[in-house]
Amino acid sequence: MLYSLRLLLFLINSDQTTISNWFDSNLKTKTTLETWQNINVDDPIYRSIESLKLLKNDLLQVIQDGLNLTDIENIIFFLIFIRFIILIIRHDLNLKTATYITCIGMVAGYLWYRHLIDIVTMYSQMLVKIPYLQKLGISAIELQNSSDALAKTDMKLGSNVHWYNPGKLLYYGFTNGIVHTDPDTGLRYYIDPISMIVSNLNETEKARVLPYYYKVYNVVIPRLFETISEFWEQLSGVAAYAMITRVGKRYCPYLVRWHWTFLLLIGFVEQILIFFLFRVMYFQQNVLEPNMVFNVITQAAGKRTVTVTATDPNLLFQFNLLNIILIFFVVVHLVSIFSALLHAMYGQYFYVPFLVETTELHIGPRPKNSIYSGGQTAWQDEKQTNLKRKFPKLWYGWLGRGTQENWITGPIKQFLVKNIKKLLSLFKK
Repeated sequence: MLYSLRLLLFLINSDQTTISNWFDSNLKTKTTLETWQNINVDDPIYRSIESLKLLKNDLLQVIQDGLNLTDIENIIFFLIFIRFIILIIRHDLNLKTATYITCIGMVAGYLWYRHLIDIVTMYSQMLVKIPYLQKLGISAIELQNSSDALAKTDMKLGSNVHWYNPGKLLYYGFTNGIVHTDPDTGLRYYIDPISMIVSNLNETEKARVLPYYYKVYNVVIPRLFETISEFWEQLSGVAAYAMITRVGKRYCPYLVRWHWTFLLLIGFVEQILIFFLFRVMYFQQNVLEPNMVFNVITQAAGKRTVTVTATDPNLLFQFNLLNIILIFFVVVHLVSIFSALLHAMYGQYFYVPFLVETTELHIGPRPKNSIYSGGQTAWQDEKQTNLKRKFPKLWYGWLGRGTQENWITGPIKQFLVKNIKKLLSLFKK
């Protein structure tokens, strides 16, 4: 029965409209028909060709304009769908198993995607200076502004506080439960036991107790709640990690535990790079830019070009050099995170010296008898067979498959080794 459901994949109407809607295209702005040609427009072959043309034009436009967060999400969902199809057709898995494996990859990829959003948000001011990544930086700024607006709205939600904020829910229930409003006069007063005890004191004791009473209720309790909230925001991720991957180790797949642990460890290394780039950007904006001259030229097509000049050539050299450094490290950082996202989404692992060893010290080796544990980890197998290796190996092949020679890389390697030996022999002579 499960195998028969594979036929549902062929019931998708893959016409021009479906493809265009998938890639968020506007058919009204597309020219799909050539009236001078005597072609039957209802022909399925013709419609398929026109759909491929639209797909090609959309992809070329995306490549030229750059990607934003929406485009990245569309690419991720498309690759997840392809992954699901590959598991069913190529690997001959039933629908249940393929769904479980795909969901595990989605959870692991989601961890990296959230991290990618955080990094893009931090790099938003840098990304708008990179031509190809301007749309990504603009979308990150818009996302950050909407998040700030949502946070301000949540502070004013009152009775509409969400269920997934138990701290705010308890605080709202406590602050509103101890306050009573007189329907006749509109006066608000506390009805909690401490307030009722204070209200029954005589005037002499009231004058002595009330300053401390109002300080506790109006200053101490709100600040205490804010402090606890800040601690919870900082520790909630670690608490969720400990509960899911450590306490719930039995029920959490190895792929999720591996990528989540690696993600926490790489955060310590990323802070060095992030602070370095922010210091470079600060020096560029506050030291070099005040001495630079920016000329903005608006072309006929509406595009703006900025030219930078300076009286001191050394300042211009420093400015351009820092731009190159910023672009290089930002692009390398984003590409690395996106590569890790693709590995996690497709159930694969990758090797990074020291970090991978630390990760696997926490969660152990990959279980080889489980189909849900993901791809291969060649470094674990090699370390078990070669315990006397002194220097760490840096490359274990694509997708952790190992570095065994095949019919493609084998001859190339032999050719390079042979010619290098000949070159070294000439120098010796």
